[in-house]
Amino acid sequence: MKNWTTVDMPQRKDGLAVITGSTEGVGFEDALALSSAGWNVIMTGRNAQKGADAIAKIHRINPKAKLSFEKIDLANLSSIKDFAQRMNSKGQAIDLLINNAGVMTPPKRLETVDGFELQFGTNHLSHFALTAQLLPLLCKSPYARVVTVSSVANRSGNINFDDLQSISSYNPSKAYSQSKLANLIFALELQRQSEKHGWGITSIASHPGVSRTNLLITGAGKWSIPGIMRRFFPFLFQPQSQGALPTLFAATSPEAKGGLYYGPNKMSETRGFPSIAKIPAQAEDRNVAAKLWEVSQKLTNVEF
Repeated sequence: MKNWTTVDMPQRKDGLAVITGSTEGVGFEDALALSSAGWNVIMTGRNAQKGADAIAKIHRINPKAKLSFEKIDLANLSSIKDFAQRMNSKGQAIDLLINNAGVMTPPKRLETVDGFELQFGTNHLSHFALTAQLLPLLCKSPYARVVTVSSVANRSGNINFDDLQSISSYNPSKAYSQSKLANLIFALELQRQSEKHGWGITSIASHPGVSRTNLLITGAGKWSIPGIMRRFFPFLFQPQSQGALPTLFAATSPEAKGGLYYGPNKMSETRGFPSIAKIPAQAEDRNVAAKLWEVSQKLTNVEF
């Protein structure tokens, strides 16, 4: 996989991909690359106008791109359920699901519509619920992949089962790290569950390194230390198109394997080209994974 780029992506004449949080940032780059390779891409987000603008932007680059937009609010389980019902009613197999959307380090503790801490609820529980409800359509594909996007922040993460929602104590960075560790644990456990139950789904995790997106500014705030670094020292961050490569590799490369984790290969995985990433110890703890799976099903009221 040496210096793998979008030039190495296999071309497709069909294939349906669903990408969360794809109207900007790394998710937008995923949509651009996949649609340019022939995929039919469903872009999702909360804002229909942003969706229309993103599609128009891609069409200016590739007029033949097959794109559509579906509204979904990942901070609302009802919105996720409505989207899944719309997809299931159409009955079309989903070949690729990229769980990409994320919220990063809001300075004050916020909650989703369902009362979950915003980062844990949006980054982990929403994608857990979405994947479960799209499972029938993923199982209809003979080569379905689910790629869940984590972060280098998971290295300092800890799944605190005594305070998953950060009610007793809220620290923005700790809550974010926990949610991104949960993303990785979910991806690895989904692969084990798929093998156990014969779903035929390949589950892979990825992370974008440190990329030049607006996530730091919209999350922590433009005058936070991360926000200031992002705006005034952009050279410290790799382009978002580069940050998308590990996810695109996991999503499309014949070399990508289920149950693995991919990220950039240079400077402690902060930048570079796709390579196998290091998995933190807690993410490999199967007891933690089983407990998180069980708790997540109860909190979201879904079953795989």
